[in-house]
Amino acid sequence: MKLNDLIAILQMAIGPVILISGVGLLLLSMTNRLGRVIDRSRILSEARQKTAGQPQGHLLSQLGILQRRARLIRLSIGLATFSLLMAAILVIALFLAALFQLEIGLAVACSFVVCMGSLVGSLVVFLRDINLALEALKLDIEGRE
Repeated sequence: MKLNDLIAILQMAIGPVILISGVGLLLLSMTNRLGRVIDRSRILSEARQKTAGQPQGHLLSQLGILQRRARLIRLSIGLATFSLLMAAILVIALFLAALFQLEIGLAVACSFVVCMGSLVGSLVVFLRDINLALEALKLDIEGRE
């Protein structure tokens, strides 16, 4: 493989590598949100145990929303992680194709489409989590009135 060929491959791989970096930061945000949901769930669960025998409708509503949020964030993290995996496979495929002179244009294109589709799915699910967080805030405000 000539140096010029390697430079061309590196240029093609820059896009997926930047995508990996960006999605990695998105995953950091998602895992932080999941940690907050888990911490809040534990606090409310303890409060529920301390107030046994008293009305707990508000606590149960909050815990239900937090459980749904945790599932959504887990799905979003899974889809984002799959997107990262596909981007990494794409970079590897680009180098292997050049090294062994393989014609895998269709496979590379399909990998990229799957990568982007998974990322879009992750972001849609993440937006749903944000909406549920606002719903929980609304319940919190109404519960304090």
